[in-house]
This record gives sequence, C-alpha cells and structure tokens, in this order.
Amino acid sequence: MAHLLGADSISLTIGTRTLLDDVSLGLDDGDRIGVVGPNGAGKSTLLRMLAGTALPDDGRITRVGGSRLGMLDQRDDVPEGATVLDLVHGDDETHEWASDPRVRAVHAGLLADLDLDKPATTLSGGQRRRVALAHLLVEDPDVLLLDEPTNHLDVEGVAWLAEHLRNRYGRPGATGALVVVTHDRWFLDAVCSRMWEVRGDGSGAVDGYEGGYAAYILARAERSRQAAAAAEKRNNLLRKELAWLKRGAPARTSKPKFRVEAAQTLIADEPPPRDRLELTQMATKRLGKDVLDLEDVTVRVPLPDGGERTLLDDVTWRLGPGDRYGVVGVNGAGKTTLLALLAGRRDPEGGRVRRGKTVEVAELTQEVTELDQVGDLTAVQVVDREKRTVVVDGKELTAGQLTERLGFTRERAHTVVRNLSGGERRRLQLLRLLVSEPNVLLLDEPTNDLDTDTLAAVEDLLDGWPGTLIVVSHDRYLLERVCDRQWALLGDGALRDLPGGVEQYLELRRAGAGASGDVSSPGAPSAAGTPGGSDGGAAPSAAEQRQAKKAVQRLEKQLARLTQEEARLHEQMAADPTDFEATARLDARLRELAAEKDDLEMQWLEAAELVE
Repeated sequence: MAHLLGADSISLTIGTRTLLDDVSLGLDDGDRIGVVGPNGAGKSTLLRMLAGTALPDDGRITRVGGSRLGMLDQRDDVPEGATVLDLVHGDDETHEWASDPRVRAVHAGLLADLDLDKPATTLSGGQRRRVALAHLLVEDPDVLLLDEPTNHLDVEGVAWLAEHLRNRYGRPGATGALVVVTHDRWFLDAVCSRMWEVRGDGSGAVDGYEGGYAAYILARAERSRQAAAAAEKRNNLLRKELAWLKRGAPARTSKPKFRVEAAQTLIADEPPPRDRLELTQMATKRLGKDVLDLEDVTVRVPLPDGGERTLLDDVTWRLGPGDRYGVVGVNGAGKTTLLALLAGRRDPEGGRVRRGKTVEVAELTQEVTELDQVGDLTAVQVVDREKRTVVVDGKELTAGQLTERLGFTRERAHTVVRNLSGGERRRLQLLRLLVSEPNVLLLDEPTNDLDTDTLAAVEDLLDGWPGTLIVVSHDRYLLERVCDRQWALLGDGALRDLPGGVEQYLELRRAGAGASGDVSSPGAPSAAGTPGGSDGGAAPSAAEQRQAKKAVQRLEKQLARLTQEEARLHEQMAADPTDFEATARLDARLRELAAEKDDLEMQWLEAAELVE
C-alpha cells in the first residue's frame, strides 16, 4: 500500500487549551478513517491541518507529490451567479462527464431533486451541502476529507453515500484514502476500517483503533477495564505508602522523606477522572389509556405557484401509553409537520387530532429556538426556573447538580445560553423539557450537534424514559436503539408501518415507492447483508447452519473460560502488586489471553453470521 499523507509530531494550542500534542498519524491506500471525540476536542481542526488549510504550532504535515486532496468543510461558500452545474462540474463540457456512469450515480444519489441550471444562491443550506459533496465525489480525489457529510442527508442519502464510499475506497486493491468526521455511528460502522479518537481531555492525544464504531467501543471499553486494573494496583500501592507514612515521625530521618516523595510520585501519576455523562431519569406524570390519535387527518401546504401539495392524506395513527416510534422519510414529506400536529402547534385541514386528558407533551425542535427567550440566563438558571429541585434515585438534586449530570462542566453550566454551542443548547433544552415531567416526548432530529459520547448518554436516558416517545431522525443508529418500531413518510400522503425497520424503508425506496404510492410494503423485511444493501451471497444450507450453531456454542464456552481466567489473573495482580516478577508473568499471560480472545471472537462473528 502506498503512503499518501502523514502528520509528524504535530501540536496545537489555542489559548490555554491543548488540542493536539506530539500527534503522529498516517494515511495509506485503502484507509477509511472515522474521527470521533467530544465537541470542541479539535476534530475539524485536525482535518483542516491534514488538508493544509490550517497549520500546527509544531510538527509538520507531509503529502506524497502528485496526490490530489479534497475536503468537505462545514462552510459552503457560493459565488454569485454560479449554477448548481457550475459548482459540481466547473467549466467541464457536458459530454465530458455525462457519459461516465460513476458521475451519473453521484447525480442520482445527491442531486436528483435539484435543477442543475438553478442559481446556487437560491439553494437551502442542506442543498448547498449536497452540491459541495457531489463536486468532491465527481472530482474523485486521492485523499478525501469529509467534515460531517451526513448532515442534511436523509436515511436514504446516508445509505447511498456509505455504499458509494465503500465501493470507491474499500474494495480490494483500492487506491486513495478517506477520513471522515461524523457523529453518525451507523455510517462509521458501514464505511470505516479504522478510528481515530481525539480525546479532548487536555492531553492532546489522538488514539487509534482498528475497525468501525462498534469495534472502537469494544476496544475502548477494554482499555478502560485495563486502566481500572492499573488504577487498582496504583491505589494498593498508595494505601500501603500512606499507611506507612502515618507510622513514626516522618521528619526525623531520610527514609521517611524518600517515602513521602514516593507517595507524591504515585499521587501525581493518578490520571484525572474522565468527564462522564451520567443519566438522570425524571419522574413522569401519569399517562392514561388515551394518548394521541390522528383520525382521518389530511394536511396540505401551499406551493409557490399558488397550488397545494398534500402531505398527509386521510391518515389514521393511534399512539398508546409507552409506544416508542421512529419516523423516517424523504425530505419534504412532512415529518416535522407530523410532529407539529401531535404537539398541537398545527391543525389539520381535514380529520382531527384527539388528545388524552392527562397528556403532557414536550417537544425538542430542530433549531432549539425556544432558548432564544432565555439567552441572557445561564444554563443553571434556565433549569432552575423550570423546577428548582428534582428527586432522582431518592436524592434531591439542584439545578446545578442536574446540569453537571448531563455533561456540563461548572464553567459551562454558568455560561449564558447565547454563548453555548449547538450541542450544549440541545442538551440544555432536552434537560429543560425533562424536568417539566412530560409524559409524551417529541424529538425532531435530536442528534444534531452532539458528539458520540453525548449521543450514547442521551440514548441511555431515553431507554429508561417510561412515557410515549416519537423520534424523527435520519440517525439510523438512534432509531434502532431507542425505538420499538419505525414508520415512514414516502411523500405520497400515506404513513406506513415498517415491521422490517429502516432496512424495509430503504427497500421500498429502491423499489420506487414514493409519490405514486403504488408500491406496497413487502410481506417480510429483507435479509440483512452489508449496510445499505444485501450481501449478494448464497444462503447457507440447513446443515451449514447447524454446524455454525454448534460452533457458536463451543466458542461462547471457550470465551467464558478465558474471561474467568482473566478475572482470576487480575485478582492475583491486585493481591500483591509489589511482587514485580509475578506481576510481569501475570501480565504476559493476560496479553496471551487477549490475543486468544481476539481470534475466538472473530471465529464467533463468522459463525454467528451463518446462524442468522
């Protein structure tokens, strides 16, 4: 594999914050890197340095001569007078690109709903984003850097982009490399073969992991476990040192002084605790049998030419207590309008919306404009105004304690709302809604502006929330995690149940379901293969499945035995951490066990795929 681009010992400090410190990274042909980390950690800055549009304080970025680099930034500048066609193809003649099937695929995947001769200045922010992405994919650079490419793409667009990038950079023998910053965890799993985590904890470190998002989470959990074991060893030493210091008169001999210095060294080596987002489950007001019902509802919206478009056509939808539904659909199909109906912000042109007597609705909108009214207040004051204290797990928590539990540092909790980032505003508004104790929660694109750790915390919170939940999102990972069932708006006025989930929705779209409304739902969900499509392989025979099932059971027993042995070894290491020879032997065995587990887990995954 040819080397394409490298970062050699780069460092960057902004103000008093160290974003990167002595970081070295490399890109080779075939690399597909996903970049994750907390908001503000420096992910976008790292991408700009790789692109050469930002410079490190120290170190250097090297690029192979002759290689072409393209970057999708979060800023989309549009020159006056340029059309969509100009932005995508520049001065190229039509015949130069129209005959290329790869270019036609990009047009179909990203630009199908756009007039190519339309002035680019009339495009929405999301449309400009898609045009900029289409230009890069048509240019086909050797190194492609993408900063939040899935923003403004619907579920179908995200699936198309994942398949396109996999085919371009992930096929055997592929040249070129991809680096993508995104919070879309399904996309990371579908596309990426490696992960970079920008820690954002002041250390300036970037950690590398093999595999996509799921593998990264597993590896990070294992690193945390190992760090906990090391911390336990350190704590044992600390306890012994401090107990020794309490005996005798430490000031009268040189030996106690040595002990004091040794203890201080151990304490100094203690790493700072990682900022964890704890989950706060709020009490929920009683929800009766009747919640929200749409009965024969019709909704129309005006068109620029004076006509009307029907978003919902005679739709009936009944929501019961504890229902958890995700809503997907094509852009402009009426997903946000559907939430407005449920929230009572809009009345239908036909039919009616029935609300139960005990229903208390809270709605998280896309723009979080509700916070503009309290822009001069701090985050703590906003929560305090809503409810001064909340009882969680039997303890009474103040507004300050609540904001801290949802990831606000003390400094950010006392920052005025107008100075908060988009992700912080979204977290604050969600917390504000929850302390009001609703029993119906409507979420419109709740994952916007949130990093992956915050997303996991929000999902965990929603997992334990007992009310009725409706989520509109293009984040497939979120929908499949927190919702029990998905529904679809395909632009034909109907609301369709999706027993097969998001994959069934994508099958419907590939089959042409949409405005015509003449495609019925398949009788069963399609078989899951690679994300965004079937795997194309032959189905395993019954005999192969039986063998695979036996292999799975055998491998699970072996993995359980290795896990038990690991636990015993860690207990032995903690029992006498001062026996360095024994610790070295135990540590060597632990490394052997880790290698054995990796091999067995790979075998288990292969067998489990056949069983499924």
